[in-house]
Amino acid sequence: MKTRLLMSAAMCAIPMIAAPTMAQAQAAPTATTSAPDTGAEENVPSDIIVTGSARQQRRFDVSYAVNSLSQADIQKLAPKSTTDLIGTLPGIHAEATGGEVQNITRVRGIPTDRGFLYYQQDGLPLFQELDGWFFNQGDGMNRVDLMTDRIEVVRGGPAPIYASTAAAIANVITVTGTDTTRGKVQATIGDTGYYRLDAYQAGPLSQDTYYAVGGFLRYDDGYRNSGFPSDKGGQIRANIKHDFDNGWIKLSGQYTDDHNLFYLSIPTNDPRDPSVSLNRYIDYFTGTLNTPALRSVNIKYRDGAGVIQNRRGDLANGRHMRFRNVALDYEGDFGDWHVATKGGVTAGKVDFDAFYSTSNPVDATTFASNYRAAATTAFGSGVTRLGYSVAGTGGQTAYDPATDSGLVMQAQYRSISTDFHAVQGDLSVTRKFEGGLGTHDVRVGVYGSLWGQTMFTAYQNYLIQVRSRPAVLDLAAYSSSGAVLGYVTDNGALNDAASLNAGSVDGQVLSLYGTDSWDITDRLRLDGGFRHEWYSYSGYGRPTAAYNLGDPTTLADNATRGFTGATSTLKLKQTATNWTVGANYDVTGQTGVYLRASQLEVPANTTIAFSYPTPAVVATKAKLYEAGAKFAVGGSYLYITGFYTKFDPLNASFAGFNPATGRADVTTNFIGTAETKGMEADGRLRLPGPFSLAGSATFQKPRYLNFSSNTGLDGSRANGKQIIREPKLFLNIRPTADFDIGAAQVSIYGRYDYVGRRYTDFFNSTALPAYGSFGLGGTVTTGAWQFQVVGDNITNAHGFTEGNTAGDRFGQGVPTAIFGRPLFGRNVRLIVSRKW
Repeated sequence: MKTRLLMSAAMCAIPMIAAPTMAQAQAAPTATTSAPDTGAEENVPSDIIVTGSARQQRRFDVSYAVNSLSQADIQKLAPKSTTDLIGTLPGIHAEATGGEVQNITRVRGIPTDRGFLYYQQDGLPLFQELDGWFFNQGDGMNRVDLMTDRIEVVRGGPAPIYASTAAAIANVITVTGTDTTRGKVQATIGDTGYYRLDAYQAGPLSQDTYYAVGGFLRYDDGYRNSGFPSDKGGQIRANIKHDFDNGWIKLSGQYTDDHNLFYLSIPTNDPRDPSVSLNRYIDYFTGTLNTPALRSVNIKYRDGAGVIQNRRGDLANGRHMRFRNVALDYEGDFGDWHVATKGGVTAGKVDFDAFYSTSNPVDATTFASNYRAAATTAFGSGVTRLGYSVAGTGGQTAYDPATDSGLVMQAQYRSISTDFHAVQGDLSVTRKFEGGLGTHDVRVGVYGSLWGQTMFTAYQNYLIQVRSRPAVLDLAAYSSSGAVLGYVTDNGALNDAASLNAGSVDGQVLSLYGTDSWDITDRLRLDGGFRHEWYSYSGYGRPTAAYNLGDPTTLADNATRGFTGATSTLKLKQTATNWTVGANYDVTGQTGVYLRASQLEVPANTTIAFSYPTPAVVATKAKLYEAGAKFAVGGSYLYITGFYTKFDPLNASFAGFNPATGRADVTTNFIGTAETKGMEADGRLRLPGPFSLAGSATFQKPRYLNFSSNTGLDGSRANGKQIIREPKLFLNIRPTADFDIGAAQVSIYGRYDYVGRRYTDFFNSTALPAYGSFGLGGTVTTGAWQFQVVGDNITNAHGFTEGNTAGDRFGQGVPTAIFGRPLFGRNVRLIVSRKW
């Protein structure tokens, strides 16, 4: 019976099962990093061990918000991606509709995509920067599999001390071996054409030496049928650990090779009459602009020597990530001193092919008439009409939009390559000192990283049907006899190489940090920390200009971006200082309160090769304040945190897409402040009998303040408005029933997710409506076998997670969004596993 209860607690919906090692934040003063067995379900979570300070602590004792998701929790949640998993926690708003990777997270209202949620693996980042150039260090480099023992997430609190540019840390802790050999194999199939195999094994190699190895292989046709596979590939991770009398050493390795398709926004209503749905052409749940028509793309551009180059692309390639990582960790006790050191080396490459939505569909007749004058000038007065045809057919396979939706639209093919490398290391020492008033636990450390990226991007705009898996269209100029005199397009491309960039930057950072946890009494603790960082960047960018490639048969090459042949070098040095102070007071053994204030300073990143020295590189500071209360009784608990975030200055400058030129050349510059006041809660209520209820909720007021512009634009309309794509309320609720049927343990659970009203633009003129979705699942465990069924969005709820980001900063011209990235439709997965 006790075993069943412990399993039930471990698999609660938003479990606060803490783990002993947290990023650089861990510095346990013992020779092992294993958390002690709490021994009984009723001790959860009051005796759970957490980290984020000088040494292991109970979650109940710390002065910041922290969660941990164990392998059992991950199994039950069955997330579609790492972002989908992290989005179950309070304070982190996730948009997980882009596929397995390249998704969006925002921490407590900070207005950046993926920014400031800093990922680490076993205490070190796989890459120094948060995002990288289209490979991002979040779900792009961190995929969950059976080698993931748990993921610990610290929000606010000491995060700025234990990682660079971090308002939150997600630390992926990998499985390590013990004296007992154990393992698991798991097969998953889904109704989207999803097939996945996970496996791991861990155990002893010899006395005091242990191993662990595992990974996954996966194939998926995709949530939206693109005409080719969405995801295919896998990864393997392994480590060997040796215990000494006073510590341990561990060597780890990882190799990932994975293709992932990126889903972008789709039009859902006719902009000529927003009450008219486009669902018959682009299905809300299955429709996509990804298309087999872009399996063989050619992007023409001019190199620095004036020679026309051809860059090839295949949309089915998706986001192809390949990287390797090797890491070495050591911890040991030397008298009263605890020493921890770790280092890692990462090298990889990403080739990213994606089809980005850019501007709203337009009436096909109006669109063609806008090019009539230019076509007549280019191809002569014999032009009598412009007409559409399927690209590549020489104008002979005609396409009449009037027999279809009557619309056409532009979208942008992006071909991106990045080679990246990083070396990082951390060394710290920890010691506890007895003082006249309590004890001080002091940690001092140094962190350093050398990293860099070599980047190339070429974007090309295409003319397409308004349909799912659209045909690429040519717009041709015809004579009265029906002969093609020339093309507005070039094999479907409206603008050859509409955008072009290349460069390489290397970065260096050296960080000194220190913390002090002062236990004044057994109930009162004060703590503080600092981190000072020195950054240095060097590299180059390759300036571009507009060129006419000289093809008289098309208008598409008249303003093609090309390299000038010059090189723009950069040298930049910056510093950043982060600090934190906090206090925790246990009122009783079951109730407590805490306070925390922190500062996070954000320097530049290595993508400045494309903009240096304009715009000016300005460091941004985030002030983070929080106060919390906690309650834990038996198997129930509740953690409530009020927070205040001030992000200043917020550089809201952006380049908006200009349909007339096909380039993001409409630059708008705003400088202001982002402020978010809010409250988050997560908890679990253990009811009599088999029932429990868990969940998390965040209520916040994210808004812009003090907007101004140095270009004469009036930013005052944005003051006080809700931050783009940030809801005031988001939550999830997860009821569970656990019971026995004979020798089998059965768990049935549901999930309800709610996201409040958001806006696409600074002025809140176009709304993204609130939505709620339901999920259901169940597991049957009998002996070593487990059978699980998971269903997401079972009612096919409608909901947008974003608008059309390329052109929405001033709205879509309608009160409610008619262009966005919808939720995935109903989908079901069957998971069968066996452990030993």
